[in-house]
Amino acid sequence: MSGATIQDWTDAQVWLNTEQVIDVKYRVYRDREKHFLEMHDAQDEPIHTLELPDGMKLDKSSYEVLLRYILLDVVAA
Repeated sequence: MSGATIQDWTDAQVWLNTEQVIDVKYRVYRDREKHFLEMHDAQDEPIHTLELPDGMKLDKSSYEVLLRYILLDVVAA
């Protein structure tokens, strides 16, 4: 088995601070033995794909916390 969807595309609003919110969608998938969190903006343009550490199993709210940290890093760059 080479790949599988762990969580299909999910819409989320990510608050970066008290005034800035970003609409995104994300999915979590496995490709061979590695797990990835892929994020797109509201227009379906790729923002970032993060390789998750081996064995990392999270729930939906934990993935959304990761989204916030990724976006904070991308926006600050």
